[in-house]
Order: sequence, then C-alpha cells, then structure tokens
Amino acid sequence: MIKNILTYPNPVLKKMCKKVDKIDDKIRKIVVDLFDTMYASDNGCGLAAPQIGSLYRITVIDTSQDKSDKLCLINPTIIKQSGDFMGMEGCLSFPGVYEKVKRFETITFEAMNENGEVYQRECDGLLAECVQHEIDHLNGILFVDKMSPLRRNRLLTKFRKIEKIKI
Repeated sequence: MIKNILTYPNPVLKKMCKKVDKIDDKIRKIVVDLFDTMYASDNGCGLAAPQIGSLYRITVIDTSQDKSDKLCLINPTIIKQSGDFMGMEGCLSFPGVYEKVKRFETITFEAMNENGEVYQRECDGLLAECVQHEIDHLNGILFVDKMSPLRRNRLLTKFRKIEKIKI
C-alpha cells in the first residue's frame, strides 16, 4: 500500500529506530509498503521505514533504471568502508532539494532480507551512497545533518521557500 512520505520537519524523521527481532507478517507488510511507496514516488531509489512513520530498522533500495534490483535491508550495518566520495544527494523527505554530501566511496554492509536471511554485499557508487543515506535515516540522521551549519541553514531556508510555494 502506498503511504504518505513524511517530510521535514516531522519529528519522527529524527528518531532512532528499533531493531527488528522477528520477521513476521507485520514486518513483511512494512517492506511491501516501503517498496510500493518508493516506486510510486517520482525519483526515489531508497526509502526507510521512519519516512512512512514506522520506527523499525527497515529500508528498501532499488538503484536500477528498470526497477529490477530490489533490496530489502533489515537491521543493516556497515561492516567495512573505504575512500571518500562527494556526491549530489536528494531525499524524498526533502522534495526538490539536492545538495552535495560526503560519504564513503566503497562499503560492505550486512542485513537481513524479508525472509530473515542474513546477507552481505560490497558496493560502491550510487548503491553505496544510497545504503549510507538510508542507514542514516534509521539512526535519526538526515542528509542535512552531514552538512556544515552554513550549508545546512541555506538548504533549509531554500526548502522552506519551496514548501511555501506548494501551499
């Protein structure tokens, strides 16, 4: 089911998510809702549970053009990282706003899928950037929190202007 995506400054976006202890129908439904909502958005390649109001450590990602590389990450952790990368990021909770953010260039993460299977994957490029962005969401960290205070204030001012225009 397609859910509303929470936008800044909704306080849920800044909350730490709780670990998933058991994969059950409730958790699987959140995963389905996340994929449905992400695919229904204009340009999202990742969505974390708190963005739809659920405070579980669940995120979904698909960086492919044809929506053929679905990844479900439950209780994800980055177990290895290297290099630096400065890329342009956006966020479905900040519609229309893009800014450069520093991330690790290559990461290895471990997570569970919706069937409870634990897996690891090494990645770089857009996928590594997306995984780091979504894990930040699970920790109550927004991409604007990664910016200098000056850049963050400029971006938030710009975002507030965009939101006023929509109203």
